[in-house]
Amino acid sequence: MNITYRKHNGKWEFRIRYKDPISQKNREKSKRGFRTKPEAKKAAEEIQRQLQEGYDQSGMLLKDFLDFWLKEYKEGSVRKNTLSSLQNSVDNHIKPYFENIELRDITPDLYQKFLNYLYKKGLSKNTRSRIHNCFYSAMKRAVINKLIISNPAQVAIIKGEVKKEEIKFIDSSEVASFLTHAYQYGYIYWIFFKTLIETGMRKGEAAALQWTDIDFKNMTITINKSLDFQPRSKDELFGDPKTYHSIRTISMSKSLADSFRFHINYQNQNKLALEDLYHHELNLVLCRNDGNFMPKSTLFNAFERILKRADLPKLPIHSLRHTHAVLLLEAGAEMKYVQERLGHGSMQITSDIYSHVSKKMEQKNIAQFEKYMDDILK
Repeated sequence: MNITYRKHNGKWEFRIRYKDPISQKNREKSKRGFRTKPEAKKAAEEIQRQLQEGYDQSGMLLKDFLDFWLKEYKEGSVRKNTLSSLQNSVDNHIKPYFENIELRDITPDLYQKFLNYLYKKGLSKNTRSRIHNCFYSAMKRAVINKLIISNPAQVAIIKGEVKKEEIKFIDSSEVASFLTHAYQYGYIYWIFFKTLIETGMRKGEAAALQWTDIDFKNMTITINKSLDFQPRSKDELFGDPKTYHSIRTISMSKSLADSFRFHINYQNQNKLALEDLYHHELNLVLCRNDGNFMPKSTLFNAFERILKRADLPKLPIHSLRHTHAVLLLEAGAEMKYVQERLGHGSMQITSDIYSHVSKKMEQKNIAQFEKYMDDILK
């Protein structure tokens, strides 16, 4: 930081040249009209103090602050997928709209016009909510850092209604056929998809399962991590599960336990055949024949082909998690049990997703009611 003084038409002026700590760009501040040099020096020192403490970034561009916020506050503190989503909101929506506007110039009205612009573009309410949450969080940090006085996104309105997506799952009458075709397609895919159907785990949770997570004595599976299918290094292969509530221990069916016992022998044969080429250090339960994790694209392609062979409609792999939940509810499981098994944060989430999702449940409920009424009226 460099400060210079000069006399201009009988009055003193100071000029401060400094590097913006956020954008790393060279900037300067100046002010003239002081009667004496000591007065100019006193004012310059106050501005210098503010700059050093980061309290005065009046000329900072919004886009520079967003880059700073992502790098310094989000990178390394949120999941990789979450960071990618935030980066997408910033790069593809917020920056292109606001361009070179200064952070201090974002008003509530201007921000509301931005949200309305996204609405007119036809973006879904879920997408707009995600972008809004990103912007709101960044501005909240800007307020804490004393870069702006108030959050311009505080009272914004997101127009439109959230469209509830129809829950997609494999009907119980089709599960056996799906697994048969999965086995015919490839054993390692059969055991992977069978595990999803019998546990309701997310694909990342299942892919991260290690043999130390399987307790045959107590017939339980501990879910405490998720696999990053695109790690930058081996150290980043295992990450935290989706939420705090996702860490859980669930009971294991005898059917799945028997499959896992067979699977151990299957893997041991691969270990003997491949020796040092096998990825022993990963200790994965659901993996390729060489012990390495299965790429997401491989799982997606296999799942799509198996569905086609089983004459089932296109579905996301996540539908197997829904399939598990529906099977539990059809079997008479209580909503609270389903919530805890799936690792949802609250029973309301589970209830909102799965209430009246299965036709079989509706038929069963009305049949029970009719029988009950028949008994009363006899």
